[in-house]
Amino acid sequence: MRFLTSILVLIIVFTIETVSAQKQTITATVVNVTSNKGKVSYALYNKDNFMKEPVKAKSSKIVNGKSTVVFDDVPAGEYAIVCYHDKNNNNKMDFQPNGMPIENYGASNNVMNFGPPQYEDAKFTIIDNNVSLEIRF
Repeated sequence: MRFLTSILVLIIVFTIETVSAQKQTITATVVNVTSNKGKVSYALYNKDNFMKEPVKAKSSKIVNGKSTVVFDDVPAGEYAIVCYHDKNNNNKMDFQPNGMPIENYGASNNVMNFGPPQYEDAKFTIIDNNVSLEIRF
């Protein structure tokens, strides 16, 4: 009986670990790209690395003014997405000499201020469901 109880406890613990360790999917779509030229590049950040090295990064071609990427296997937590229209495919955001961006950009939650996106404005939380975001430039 003691052996059976031990096995039952191990199965319950393993099941809880498996359920809590499930990873989610984030789908991000930019819906108002001004042209189909180039690509849209996306960066997924957490609070610690915001606007530095992203947790994940992807690019997507533009079709009829829309671009979509899917970030798979994202653990539960708090994140933000920043993206930009890389019109010339040079894999970087281009700026004017005065520091103003030449290429359009956006962030999750679509809060746009003068200056770069802020983590507190762009953050969202994943718990146990997949997330779909619509981003506007």
